[in-house]
Amino acid sequence: MTTLNRDEKSLLLFLETRAVDYSGRVATQRMNADDWQILKRWTETGFIESGRIASDYLSRDGSHWVLLSEEAVSVAHRLRRERATRCWANKAYLTTAEKRNAPVAASTASALDTGVSN
Repeated sequence: MTTLNRDEKSLLLFLETRAVDYSGRVATQRMNADDWQILKRWTETGFIESGRIASDYLSRDGSHWVLLSEEAVSVAHRLRRERATRCWANKAYLTTAEKRNAPVAASTASALDTGVSN
């Protein structure tokens, strides 16, 4: 189960978020027909456990529950680490340390020397 396609990766990260941040409640309105097929397959193979929440306990946070296997947690962790690395590499800001160590642009340097701002 280590090789997942894009839809499976997306669903696993969604389910991992729901398992961690919502006590396993799954907001099924955010799932499409393909997601349901994947969820069913994963449940049948033991990659995850899932089911319906008893009607007395339904809420807007979800009508179904999910519990990830150790393997699913491990794969989700690897995917989160890969995403964090990609996002960090593409961030649209500098840290203060990066800013301090960045070379001064030529136009900025000349403006500082002359006291004129651009």
